[in-house]
Amino acid sequence: MSEPLLRVRGLRVRYATPRGVLHAVDGLDLELAAGQTLGLVGESGSGKSQTALALLGLLPRAAQVGGSVRFDGRELLGLSESELNRLRGDRIALVFQDPMTSLNPYLTVGTQLAEILQWHRGLSRAAAMAECLRMLDAVRIASPGARLRQYPHQFSGGMRQRVLIAGALLC
Repeated sequence: MSEPLLRVRGLRVRYATPRGVLHAVDGLDLELAAGQTLGLVGESGSGKSQTALALLGLLPRAAQVGGSVRFDGRELLGLSESELNRLRGDRIALVFQDPMTSLNPYLTVGTQLAEILQWHRGLSRAAAMAECLRMLDAVRIASPGARLRQYPHQFSGGMRQRVLIAGALLC
């Protein structure tokens, strides 16, 4: 049997507070094979976002993270920022539930999506915009050329969610 694409063992996320230690995630175990889908379900404050952020190394410095997170056989906890940046967007990505808080209201959707490819792939703005156009079409955004020039508030909630999915798929 092959090793799962993602294996999490004993994941802990803790924060020191004036009232004591807050256990945001306490001993999570999970496995995910390539091609599988996993949903994290729970009430507000149950640790879903803290788990996702921990997997990608995106927690604030104040977080104390323990356990093991192996992605494609490689331990992620303890990797440097530059090593994590090579994986983020290219091999592993996160789509937040609330797209309005994930998209910058002052930048067009095209600018935000193109930035992903410029940062992770080193594409020129023109090449990145062409790829963004293709990806918006792939996630079924009508009139993708016009939509690239629009701002997040000009999209419905479902369309904003698809923009975030397109961003996760770009690399």
